[in-house]
Amino acid sequence: MSHINLVKLCVGAEAVEDLTAWQKMRAGGDPDYEPRHVTRMWPKREEELLNGGSLYWVFKGVILARQRVVRLDEVVREDGIRRCGLVLDREVVRTHAAPRRPFQGWRYLKPEDAPRDLPKGRQGESELPRELETALAEIGIL
Repeated sequence: MSHINLVKLCVGAEAVEDLTAWQKMRAGGDPDYEPRHVTRMWPKREEELLNGGSLYWVFKGVILARQRVVRLDEVVREDGIRRCGLVLDREVVRTHAAPRRPFQGWRYLKPEDAPRDLPKGRQGESELPRELETALAEIGIL
C-alpha cells in the first residue's frame, strides 16, 4: 500500500524556526513530548496517512518543512465535538520550497506532488529571502 500526505498552513508562523521554537516551548523539556496538531476533520485516508505520510507545513505561501505523522488521536474538548489530533514526529524536516495557494484546513498531498527533502547537510542552512525563494519556486528552480 502506498502512502498519502497532508498539507496545512502553519498559521502564526513566518518561518520554520517559529514552528520549531513553538514545539520546543510546548515540550517544556519533556523527553516524551509528542507534537500534535488538532484539526476538526478526521482523514478518511487514515491507513494511507499512517503508512509513511507526513504533514507538510506552508509558511507564507510556500511549503518549507514536513513532519511524519505518527498516529491519530481522538480529541474531545469542552464543546463535546470529536476532533483529530495529528501526532507528529519531533523531527522537523526541511524541504525544497514549493509555492502553495491559500486554503482552509488541510488537504491531501500525493507523494509525487510533495517537495523533496533538503539534503541532510542543508537542513540547518538559513533560508533565502522569502520573496526570492518564492519567485524561484514559482519558476521551478527550487
